[in-house]
Amino acid sequence: MEITEIGFHQITMKDKAWIDRKYAEDDRDACEYTFANNFVWRKIYHATVAEWKGCLLIRFWQNGEAIFSYPIGNGDKRAVIEDLLHICQKDGTTLKMQPLSKRDREQLFSWFPGQFLVKANRDAFDYIYSKEKLFTLAGKKLHGKRNHIARFKDGGDWSYEPMDEKNLEECRTMTYTWMHMRSEKWNEEMEEEVAVLHEAFDHMWELGLTGGVLRREGQIVAFSIGEPLNSETYVVHFEKAYPDMQGAYPMINQQFVEHACEGFRYVNREDDTGDAGLRKAKLSYYPEILLEKYTAEKSRVVYADRERDAEQIAKIWKTCFGDEEKYISCYQKKRMTDENMLVIWEDQKIVSMASFLPVKYHCDGEVLSARYVYAVATLPEYRGRGLAAEILNFAKARYGEPLILAPAEEGLVSWYEKLGFVQAFSDDRKEDDMEQPGRREFHGKWQSVESETYTRIRDAVFCRDGYVQWEKDAVAFAIEWARLSGGDALLVWTDDEKCAEKKADISGETVTSDRAGILLYAREKDTLEILETTLSPDGLRSFLPELYQRTGTSRFLYQQRRGMLWMPEKYSNRKIPGDGYLNLTLA
Repeated sequence: MEITEIGFHQITMKDKAWIDRKYAEDDRDACEYTFANNFVWRKIYHATVAEWKGCLLIRFWQNGEAIFSYPIGNGDKRAVIEDLLHICQKDGTTLKMQPLSKRDREQLFSWFPGQFLVKANRDAFDYIYSKEKLFTLAGKKLHGKRNHIARFKDGGDWSYEPMDEKNLEECRTMTYTWMHMRSEKWNEEMEEEVAVLHEAFDHMWELGLTGGVLRREGQIVAFSIGEPLNSETYVVHFEKAYPDMQGAYPMINQQFVEHACEGFRYVNREDDTGDAGLRKAKLSYYPEILLEKYTAEKSRVVYADRERDAEQIAKIWKTCFGDEEKYISCYQKKRMTDENMLVIWEDQKIVSMASFLPVKYHCDGEVLSARYVYAVATLPEYRGRGLAAEILNFAKARYGEPLILAPAEEGLVSWYEKLGFVQAFSDDRKEDDMEQPGRREFHGKWQSVESETYTRIRDAVFCRDGYVQWEKDAVAFAIEWARLSGGDALLVWTDDEKCAEKKADISGETVTSDRAGILLYAREKDTLEILETTLSPDGLRSFLPELYQRTGTSRFLYQQRRGMLWMPEKYSNRKIPGDGYLNLTLA
């Protein structure tokens, strides 16, 4: 089979009837699913369409790659995807599809387990609002929007009218003025958007679009264009207003919803394309739904799904590491997401895995986004085939960020070195060399501490080149697990004279005294495992007897984790410290 057999062709107005029918069969919520949207963008994305096995297929191009829509309509979607897989394999290309809904994602996992890497595309999430809330703007959260509208109305004579053949050309002219006002921020994406907007102007009535126009003192200052999306949702495709006119944007938004969206429950105001300002503006209206959309590509290495694959992950974990079920379950619930564990499937099951947790790495005066590599494991019967190395090499290319890890045993160091990892974190192990219980009385105070304070103090004390910085949620998990293991996170003052002074530091930035600091510990039978502390050796020595007594332990282990680092080529000029700090590794 070749791509020509599917019969893709340029989109024309003749396609509207059958494409509308296919969209109606799925009744989808995403803004892409209208004929008008695809028609006006067809030139930008070189979009073509085909009807294949009862489904609508759209093919478009991004960055020189062909991308397909997920099959649309009530045809045989699974068979369509199988045909696309066959075509791409024959052509030596990778099948990529977007956008996918949550339902599409689950369907794809069910039909093709372990074959597609599916990733949420936050920049493409649609903002869907209650039509009633957009119209009334009721509630304290939208008080500012009501004020902006009030200021617009105070500014003089204004009116709203439907867009029609009489005022359409005025709207077209208004866009040129709008472009001039935005000239300092002008870019290629804005140029494309205006070109698409003018396509919409050219075919307004054929496409079934509706517009609304806002005037002040007779002049058009804003307009909106949209259309019905599905049985209960109206979609706004375009909205333009003069940026220097207070209240123009919220006013056209509110007026268009009032006049054009009657009979609909929701209003889809499309995505934010990753633009920070646009994201802030759309979030300020408090969407009812932030519609998730996904991209999917054929891949041997894929993401594990936290819920669907939980049992398989737990089995590999237990087999390879021997951890308790309560730890595995806690990790899956608190730290595993749908996009931070990469796996390989063989024989219809997961056989190899590794987690890649987001951290910050301080290097050469900069703070770099990085990934901590955790729980690298392959089922015993599948070892020796390079599966773990395949996952790590995939992660290097996928993330393009430094990778940090702590080898589980000394024998793995040389294996990681072959993959380009270097030793970049000093190790320090102390065991049974401090005073035992009852040798001396503790003069000081301590109290349990939560993740926010612990993280603040940790960052302030350890921050330097080579420091691996965890987010508050990761530290909260480490503290929770320590407590489940009979341990705790403590804020400790080891000298009564310092207590009053240092108590104030809990709400401040840091605890800097040699006699005060944080300590995180767990308990393993009669052994006290100190996971991390900012106490000085003398401070820890003075507190240890108290800790022995509190925990009923008789020995301790304190190990600063040895670690390794892989750096992408783009950071090859960075000076990498050899004595970095890596703890709280979850190892």
